[in-house]
Order: sequence, then structure tokens, then C-alpha cells
Amino acid sequence: MSNNEVFEGSVNAPELPSHLTWLNTGRRLSLREFRGKIVLLDFWTFCCINCMHVIPDLKKLEEKYPEELVVIGVHSAKFTNEQDSEQIRQAILRYEIRHPVINDSNLEVWRSYGVHAWPTLALINPNGRIIGVHSGEGIFQPFDAAISQAIQYFEKKGELKRGPLKLALEDARRANTLLAFPGKISADRQTRRLFISDTNHNRIIVTDPNGAIQEVIGSGALGWKDGSFQEAEFHHPQGTVLDGDTLYIADTENHAIRAANLRTRRLTTVLGSGRQATAASLSSPWDLVIRNGKLYIAMAGVHQLWVADLKTWAAAPYAGSSREARIDGPLLAAALAQPSGLTTDGSKLYFADSETSSIRAADLGGQGEVKTIIGEDLFEYGDKDGPRGRARLQHPLGVLFKDGLLYVADTYNSKIKIVDPVKATSTTYAGNGKHGLADGPVATALFNEPGGLASLDDRLYVADTNNHQIRVIDTTAKQVRTLEFTNLDRLAPADRFRGRLVELPARQIRPGHATMTLDVKLPAGYKFASGAPFYLKWSSSDEKVAKFLAEPHNSGFPMEVPLATAAGAGELTVDAVVYYCTEQSTACFVDPVRLRAPVQITPQGAPVLELEVPVKAPR
Repeated sequence: MSNNEVFEGSVNAPELPSHLTWLNTGRRLSLREFRGKIVLLDFWTFCCINCMHVIPDLKKLEEKYPEELVVIGVHSAKFTNEQDSEQIRQAILRYEIRHPVINDSNLEVWRSYGVHAWPTLALINPNGRIIGVHSGEGIFQPFDAAISQAIQYFEKKGELKRGPLKLALEDARRANTLLAFPGKISADRQTRRLFISDTNHNRIIVTDPNGAIQEVIGSGALGWKDGSFQEAEFHHPQGTVLDGDTLYIADTENHAIRAANLRTRRLTTVLGSGRQATAASLSSPWDLVIRNGKLYIAMAGVHQLWVADLKTWAAAPYAGSSREARIDGPLLAAALAQPSGLTTDGSKLYFADSETSSIRAADLGGQGEVKTIIGEDLFEYGDKDGPRGRARLQHPLGVLFKDGLLYVADTYNSKIKIVDPVKATSTTYAGNGKHGLADGPVATALFNEPGGLASLDDRLYVADTNNHQIRVIDTTAKQVRTLEFTNLDRLAPADRFRGRLVELPARQIRPGHATMTLDVKLPAGYKFASGAPFYLKWSSSDEKVAKFLAEPHNSGFPMEVPLATAAGAGELTVDAVVYYCTEQSTACFVDPVRLRAPVQITPQGAPVLELEVPVKAPR
């Protein structure tokens, strides 16, 4: 078959049903309106690690072909929880997806395209015909070549229409929160510290048991950079474990293990090439445990547990054949499915095998077997208490051994459960199965896809991922509350500001001396976070024209800041980080804002320049 025949295609791409829900766009779309564009359909489900691995390749293709290519995510759910449009919206935000997504909850589009596996991608030409289908990872090179050649072919025919696709992204509606999709949390009893993986802020936050922030590891920039805590960069970190003065971090999407020296305040990479699924490299490390000088890694991306020597950093698979399934047996002959949570009692590793909705155990010491405690198979899941055979979980991501029991973050059921590893039983401990944020008795408290667990004394700490909060369960009183953070000044930008930009119209102020008044207006129903500082920084593009004097005339708002001014024009910049919460709870939000105000100094100008920081209302 010639290239011309391949690019022309012989099968019309089935239209997308008009009744399905669209996300990441302000309206319903159709394939027909993209005539003249190359369209790439990505059939995915947000639990799937292979689908996660495809997302960076899709982003690269979108960046390379912004005017010729339209990517459409077809979310065809595996789990019941994934059929919910709101949960898909959270996944879009968590994975930072910037293309339209259709909720194919009943697999209508999946069946019409004859899809059989996640992920599957279908390439459609500008005339609406299918010209390529691929299942699995490693999509960039084949699709890059096909798209590049198709662009040349259809441009010569005059059938290519260039122009970017304008979308109303879900990200534009999301409030800034103090944490962003925290995935994991660990605790150290000796130093009484919590280590919170602030996953989508690409940093680790260290606090005391009451939420007082002591340290921030990482600049917040997405990347891969060693160095001081202020300049270091992560890519969506997950599990952590402390060993002496060193905190080991599963830098999940960098496919690396990082070591944070809490004494010298420096971060280094100790394991991993930064590239996924290459020789001698890691693949989506998700959680960590240390035992007898060895680091055990839940390697979600290759369906295995790995082990690394802390002295030599020699690393190798410990359990799992890399086949995705639930098969018990000798360590390396067993089959696992996306292990994402890890804990130990000293003689066994217990892990949350998320894709089989199972809690399983692997013997320590390099000998022994993998055995299943609770769970059945890849498509056997639910929300049932009881003994194995009856009990069902739904995509658990976190597990914690405490006092002879396993506490489980039953993620897609939005519950915390207790699994008895000896009796092989599962019991609901906290949460009623509905998605939400509500404190109170464990039976009525609400969570939203919790992903990690830690404990200190009689408290359980829960990384409540989709609520962007850390929840605290008092195991004696059986009450749930939301952790309230203090020492928020530790979160202030260290070297560069990353707030949203607000451009103000040009103003005129008088020469000599003038005053800038700065006010902060909160949305109705919100209050300033208790004890929270205000990060404020102001600067002038030309201090010969407008120079801020040393101190404001008063504290509080509105704040008055004196200016020395001279004839000319310039620009004033105000950076502000505002911490605020609802009047009914301690749930915190944060809004970083950069104001830019052009000014002209003229005798006709006003004596006062009034500026207001417009705080964004959460939605």
C-alpha cells in the first residue's frame, strides 16, 4: 500500500455521540467540526499507569503541532468511580491535561472504534478517516512521524487548516489550594515530623504533628534538578521514607529516587535515569519502605516491587514478573498489578496492588512468596466488608501497618478500611463512600480519593488527594478533622514568583511624594487564614521615576506605602500571596497574584494610587 493510500484512509471515523459529557472545553464538540485538522483520539482511563505514561508524549505532540493537531481524550472507564464526570475532572487537573476529554462512561465510543485495551490511540486525517491505530506506550516517535508526513501530504492538497483550538480549560475554574493533590504522607516517631508529598506543587512539606511547617523541599517548579532545597525540582513526587537525616523520595514522573539531606538542606538523585522504562531505569516509583539497609520500592510502572542497597545503590526487581495480573507464588514468578502503596511489619512487605484492588504480602529476606490477603483480580472490585471471597476494594493506593492491622486508603471508594492480615478480613473504618470534605465522626466523615496514610501516637494522617487536604483521624475518639497548617511564611516564594498576572490600566500620579494604598478583598463567605502571613513584595521598573520608600505608614489593610516620584513613566509591580479559608472550616486556599500597574508621573496626577488585590473565589 502506498503512502498516499495510507494517508487517505478507507474507514470513516465514527462520530462522537452528542449526548456524552465533555470536559476541558466550554461546549460539546464533534469530529465533523475538525475537518482540515489531524485528530488524535486517546482512549484512556485515569487509574491506568500505562495511560499516565502516554500523557507526556501527547503533550509533546500538542506542543510540536499546535495549529495542525487536535488531541481528544476519550475517557473509557475501568472502575465505577471513573465513570463520574467530576472524578474525571479531578484527574484532568491532576494530570494537567490541556485537551478536550469526553466521558465515554458506557464504552460507546470504545466499542464503535473496536478498542480492546488502554491506552489505544486512533489517528484521523483532515477528511475524517482513520489512518492509524496504536495500543500501548511509546507513542511519540511513531505518531510524530505519521503526523509530520500527513501534514505535508494534506497541505500539498490544500486540505489542511491551520489554527489553534481555543478551549475553556478546567484549570481556569480551579481554586488555588495550599496543597495540590497530595499523594502520600509519612511520619517519623523519633523526630515527630510529618513528610507531606505536595504532589502537584512538586515539593515536599515537613511539619510537626499539628501542622506547623518546618521545612519545604523543592522550589515548586516542575522539573528535575538537584541542589539546595530552594532550587531543587521534582515531577509529581509520591512516597517518602526517612533514614537518619536523609529523606528518600519517590520522584514518580521523573522515574527516580531522590535523597534530601535534612541537615545540609540539599537534594541529590541516587537512583534512576530520569527516563521511563529504559535499561536499568525505574518506572513510576510510587512508594518506599526501608528495612535492614535496603530500600524497597513499589514500582507501579512495571508492576513490580524493587529493592536497592542503600550503600551501593545496586537495584533490581524483588517481586513480580512484570506481567500485569494477580498471581501468587514465588517472589519473582508472581504477577502484580500497579503496586502503589507499601508498608512493613518487619517480616513482610504489604502492598496495595491497585489495579487488582488487592492488598497483598511479600516475604522479606529474598526468599518466600507473594500472597493475597484481600482481593481477586483485575476486574473484580467493589465496596464490601467481610472475609476474603466476599470483601471488595476499589483501586486502593495506600496501606499502613499499625498495631497488627493494615489501614488501607481504599481510594476509589473514598474510605479508610482496616484489613486484618491474619484473619484476611476487611472492615470500613472511616468514610461513608461518598465524595466530599466533611469532618466529624468516622462513620459520617467524607473523603475524596485518599491516597496515603501515616500514623503518630493515636492519630492517623490521611493524604486526602482530591480534597487537597491532610485529614487527621483521632483513633481514640474516632473523630476526623482537617489539619490546619501554621508557619505559612515558610511557603513564600524563594526566588521567583509564580502567581497569576493581573494587568491594570495606566494611572497618573503626581510628582514629589505620593502614596500607594493596597487592599485585599476576599470573596463573600471567606476569612483570612488564622495566623497566616501575607507575602507582599513591591517593586518599580525605574526608581528614578517612582521609588518605594522603606516602610508602609500602617499595618493591616488597606496598607499605605509611601512613594517618591519624579517626572516620567514606569511600571509598578506588586506580588501578593493571600491565604484564606471558609468561614465554616479550616480548609485553606492560597491565591498568588502579581499586579502590574503602568504609571505616568505628571502634575495632573492624583496624590494616591489605589490598588486592590482581587482574590480568586474557589469553585
